[in-house]
Amino acid sequence: MRKLIFGCGYLGERVAQKWLGDGHETWALTRSEEHASRLAESGLNPLVGDVLDLGSLQKFPQVETVFYAVGFDRTSKPSKRTVYVDGLRNVLEGIRGKCRRFVYISSTSVYGQDNGEFVDEFSAVSPGEENGCICRDAEAVVWEHFRRTDHDSGKGDAIILRLAGLYGPGRLLAREQQLRQGGLLSGNPDAWLNLIHVEDAVQAVLAAEVRGQSGETYLVCDDRPIRRREYYAALASQLGLAPPGFESLAANAPEWQKLNKRCVNRRMREELGVELRSPTVIEGLRNLFESRQ
Repeated sequence: MRKLIFGCGYLGERVAQKWLGDGHETWALTRSEEHASRLAESGLNPLVGDVLDLGSLQKFPQVETVFYAVGFDRTSKPSKRTVYVDGLRNVLEGIRGKCRRFVYISSTSVYGQDNGEFVDEFSAVSPGEENGCICRDAEAVVWEHFRRTDHDSGKGDAIILRLAGLYGPGRLLAREQQLRQGGLLSGNPDAWLNLIHVEDAVQAVLAAEVRGQSGETYLVCDDRPIRRREYYAALASQLGLAPPGFESLAANAPEWQKLNKRCVNRRMREELGVELRSPTVIEGLRNLFESRQ
């Protein structure tokens, strides 16, 4: 089978390698000739283009699946909204009629609940921050494109995955350094964190491709949200350090009092059949540090 990836980064490259390992012919878009050479060395078919340049998005192969996980490059000039919304719209135009299934990576930031509520795919989407609003608007672009005509028209279908915070190899260095330096941490220690190990996120993507229902959205997170205090204590324990302290919350800083939401992964487990290798971040951190030894 033939696959195409937009956003061959921390998550996308792992999905690509799984597809290659299963014998699928896989293409990946990149803006850089240098990155294209590296992708080619790994077995991928690189395509050089830019999601913001519609003219560079006209020569895509016919594929069974498109996986879209374009992130935001903070060093680039275009705004996040421009990349996430306008770039996505360009890509959808460029792949029109060229894929059977479109798997789009969104974010749990679309939920604005911040008092510790449980949320699932049927919870209200009312983001309170700009990042969440951008992700919500990008989701709307996906649905607008794929609902114009049905699957039989050759347009294909779409699935959206709302990912919690990704962690895994290479993603803990800054936090480790922060803990080793000592001092108090910022943020509300009682606020909830929603996380997913990157290898479990890969599983969810592959399961959604095969078993996901057209037109559906799935939350991708582990089994148990964790409070910030517990997370950093677990990380400190793996480093052989004492649990860190936190700065006192200012009474006049209500944003620090927010508890965030708690994401529920029932549909991911039951409908997509994903069995997590790291059911909670506690196991995930333990596995990461054991793999370093």
